[in-house]
Amino acid sequence: MGISMRSMVMLNFQVNVRSGLRRHRLLAAMLAAFLGLVLLEIFDPATSGIFPPCPVHYLTGWYCPGCGSLRAIHQLLHGNLRAAWAMNPLTVVLLPFLSYGLVSSALLELRGRGLPQPFSRAAWIRALGAVIVLFGIARNLPLHPFDWLVPGALLHL
Repeated sequence: MGISMRSMVMLNFQVNVRSGLRRHRLLAAMLAAFLGLVLLEIFDPATSGIFPPCPVHYLTGWYCPGCGSLRAIHQLLHGNLRAAWAMNPLTVVLLPFLSYGLVSSALLELRGRGLPQPFSRAAWIRALGAVIVLFGIARNLPLHPFDWLVPGALLHL
């Protein structure tokens, strides 16, 4: 009732093929992300027209928590922290953490070991979700100082 040698070889082959496909998909995603960053560095999302507008803002006129993120990343790629902060301060704050997580996931897939993962309690993750939702609500309030959260509003002070 044991597994035959042929079955073991086929199973090993299937695992290696799946692993190879996952690795190729990851490398393709990394290449696409790199090319996206190059395009974002070259073309200004506010004026170029090659990047789509935020669908939430386009359809409703409301600013979502991510509105201004492409413009913020464009400004960060040019070293302009003040303009990036004016476009979307939440992106500027969360981008290092998101980047760390993405790099760690990629390293885990490529070499089997990612970066050290800090433990996050469920309450912290829920609090982050609440911050994102509250940021989205606050930037749509027509009251001072919340009107400063509109993308680009701080540039006109």
